[in-house]
Amino acid sequence: MTGFYARWIDRWERKLASVDTNRVVRPFDWGTDWLARIGFPHCPADANGTSAACLSRFVDQALQDSDRFYSYDPVRDYKLDQDRLTFSSPVSSPYPENDTVHARWFPAAKDRGRALVVLPQWNSGPDGHVGLCKLLNKFGISALRMTMAYHAERMPPELQRADYHVSSNVGRTIHACRQSIIDTRACLDWLQSQGYSRLGILGTSLGSCVACIATAHDPRVRAGIFNHVSMYFSDVVWNGLSTQNVRRGFGDHVTPEELRHYWSVISPASYLQRFPGHPVRSLLVWAPYDTTFLPEYSRQVLDSFRKLQLPHRVLTLPCAHYTTGHFPFNWIDGLGMCRFAAQYL
Repeated sequence: MTGFYARWIDRWERKLASVDTNRVVRPFDWGTDWLARIGFPHCPADANGTSAACLSRFVDQALQDSDRFYSYDPVRDYKLDQDRLTFSSPVSSPYPENDTVHARWFPAAKDRGRALVVLPQWNSGPDGHVGLCKLLNKFGISALRMTMAYHAERMPPELQRADYHVSSNVGRTIHACRQSIIDTRACLDWLQSQGYSRLGILGTSLGSCVACIATAHDPRVRAGIFNHVSMYFSDVVWNGLSTQNVRRGFGDHVTPEELRHYWSVISPASYLQRFPGHPVRSLLVWAPYDTTFLPEYSRQVLDSFRKLQLPHRVLTLPCAHYTTGHFPFNWIDGLGMCRFAAQYL
């Protein structure tokens, strides 16, 4: 980085990133047993040296019919207790805590049938984006803030961070992202059952990836707000500042190109061609000093939206990734997203 301002932002960003001292380097695993949970039984837990080929076949099949891959049975047990919505995830995991979805409901006084599912960033606590939901209420938009898989209330007791959502276990990461995407669509189902017809999704960082893929597979979404954007899931994990512990877990077992293929099934790049024809308008938020979602990755998304002639707007933040959550950038970001939602939802 060159220039005083860029160096100042970078120092601040790295200071914020160093606050978390509980990052763990976990061992590499192909995670083929998780593919069987998704419905690919031809790849046993012990794949006898064929794990890479098994994963590749699985990804190819999932991409060929992503509607089926992201399909699910309707939820039957929604329960709203004051502002807390819970329901059983349509996707099962070995962890009972993770399989109950938790969401907080922020109804606006006069919402005109407008509501957003809100997805905070990776490792967000239970209060993440609560302030943003309240700000959305000021704009007349109701918000359902969902806890993604393995986060906060859904975290297994052996974890301190949401490591099972993004890790060097290739198959488990696919399973976790699929679960969060399907849970998001189940939240849209609940909002629709409550009479909301003007629906949108807002996601930040990891939540942005989940929001983008859910939007691509659900034509009910009229506004997609993607707060920090990247084309490929693996690019961020391999090169981002906040995921270097995950990167170290891979060791020499896979190359960046191989991981990009394996995780293409949970990457926005694979589904942008589904956006044309959907009645969705998108807001793409990016930061030119970002060392987690590197600027070149965000520019790939911006270029793709332009080439595909998708209706969208761009919000450029004069900061990086962690610094987005601090004044004045959090207000620039929050107000920009709320104004977009108020205009297009």
